[in-house]
Amino acid sequence: MVLMREAHHAQVFRLLRQDVAGLLQLERLSDYLSELADVVLDLTIQYAWKKLSRRHREVPRFAVISYGKLGGKELGYASDLDMIFLFDDEAPDAAQIYSQLAKRIITWLDTQTSAGQLFETDLRLRPNGASGLVVTSLESFRKYQLEAAWVWEHQALTRARYSAGDAAIGAAFAKIRDEILQLPRDPAALKQEVAAMRRKMFDAHGGKSELFDLKHDPGGLIDVEFIVQALVLIHAREHAELTANRGNIALLRMAAERGLIPADLAETVRDAYREYRRLQHALRLNNDLSRVDPILVADKVAAVRALWRLVFEQ
Repeated sequence: MVLMREAHHAQVFRLLRQDVAGLLQLERLSDYLSELADVVLDLTIQYAWKKLSRRHREVPRFAVISYGKLGGKELGYASDLDMIFLFDDEAPDAAQIYSQLAKRIITWLDTQTSAGQLFETDLRLRPNGASGLVVTSLESFRKYQLEAAWVWEHQALTRARYSAGDAAIGAAFAKIRDEILQLPRDPAALKQEVAAMRRKMFDAHGGKSELFDLKHDPGGLIDVEFIVQALVLIHAREHAELTANRGNIALLRMAAERGLIPADLAETVRDAYREYRRLQHALRLNNDLSRVDPILVADKVAAVRALWRLVFEQ
């Protein structure tokens, strides 16, 4: 655990030096940080599996599916890992064994040692949330997504991908993900649901300072993410390529190319999203909250709000 932390911190510091020196574009930096997290997760599965006293096979049929920043390959220096754990194993006690594996993985990642911590983790996006099982079978996951998942869970699925573990489970997850994202939906009802969830998030986190919160305030990062998620859920049935997990910047361009949103406004919002993330990276390097003088981002906020109105109020 200590050696992995030291190796991970060293790699992050190398990236940090290149970032500060202006040698890395934002998207490339996030790609590298996300790839590094995937490598850490894959190694953690291997080490944690070997530590289990009950192992019914040499290699576990178990995978980590990442959501959020890691799922969208937009990981930052201080990002936690939003994950769920899937397995595909018919052994009678598979669920119990993989539950033990999942708990050991979380301990491996979260624990503070003399070399620090690898990552903070968040499992709230698993089926049934905090009350749900730590691990889920592949078929149970599909059934839940088709029959019981809320709209916000399908929103989250737009930024989900296989990160580590059994690649066959990862491929099966990708098929389920495509199936769910391409379900027929009532655009008006979906927009209403997404907008309602956005209001709940703002009520919980936004508007707590005279400074502009890059993430939570209207016209910020979450608005852009919700715009993209709505576009994917509404239009993926006719434009299957929108299910590609390419990140918000690329998906805005793809939506514009298909005539779903105005190209000029999409480009302005792409630039705004990129700048928000750059500012967020810089603030977190100094251990600051993600808040800036609203005057500095007024034009970007206006562009994001204009796209929000176009997508949700027309």
